Amino acid sequence: MADEAVRPGLEGIVAAAKQAPGRGLPPVHLWNPAHCGEIDIVIRKDGVWFHEGTPIGREALVRLFSTVLRKDPDGIHLVTPVEKMKITVEDAPFIATRVDRVGEALRFLTNVGDEVEAGPENYIRVEMGQDGEPRPYLHVRRGLEALIARPVFYELVELAEERETSDGPTLGVASNGAWYPVGPARAHQL
Repeated sequence: MADEAVRPGLEGIVAAAKQAPGRGLPPVHLWNPAHCGEIDIVIRKDGVWFHEGTPIGREALVRLFSTVLRKDPDGIHLVTPVEKMKITVEDAPFIATRVDRVGEALRFLTNVGDEVEAGPENYIRVEMGQDGEPRPYLHVRRGLEALIARPVFYELVELAEERETSDGPTLGVASNGAWYPVGPARAHQL
């Protein structure tokens, strides 16, 4: 997609996203437009957004589109008050690129500028990939998650403390009164 122009069909998305004041989020959870099909936008697993096979180079445009993402049972969509278009997301729509300990909270920053504090509503979960490597995620909003970048995950592991769980000793991190394992029980003892 050319950096200077927005292709026809995307104008409604841009207009709806621009309605959010400041860095606030539009109320996509309240919008119930008819499904308009799919749009050739792909969010790769490395967090790069593509439109019609070309990277979207303007960070401001990616940020704008990220504010009108919604996860529905049939996938992830760009949503406006009058349109709903399914997109392709290879893994998670966001990447957590930074973590800071702020008092009792872990505060994350995503690749699209969202700040998220882990806690009961924004959980951390770690899956084990088929290759045996951990795949850590952070809930960002309304079912949308960020893949926690590997260097950020290493920081979490450094912050982790062992707790006894029903499965055995487990490393995990605490944030806002919640505790999250960063790997399987006994993995740190191998």
